Amino acid sequence: MGCGSGINLNLTASIPEGAHRVFCVKFQKEMEGLEEVPFEGHPLGQRIYDNVSKEAWKMWVEHMKMLMNEYRLNLGTQEAQEFIIQQMEQYFFGEGAALPPDFRPPQQK
Repeated sequence: MGCGSGINLNLTASIPEGAHRVFCVKFQKEMEGLEEVPFEGHPLGQRIYDNVSKEAWKMWVEHMKMLMNEYRLNLGTQEAQEFIIQQMEQYFFGEGAALPPDFRPPQQK
């Protein structure tokens, strides 16, 4: 086929036209990014916006829920907020967030 055949061989075709695109640090490929900066005003928020896909963010939210439940975190406290931010940075840009020592995954039905 010649140039201009109209066939799109781009493997990221599932990214909607005009969507924010990122090279996702979790999946190591170009994917649809977040629609807005999380934690606006915090440097980690911009770093996440620039490097984390929507899919990776969804995975983080589930991991964060587990951390909140296992550690019984109250995100109204400064200590809990700092812990979550530290875990988030490790999850996306470090060695990965560790599971709590006594964590047992829920049983499958």
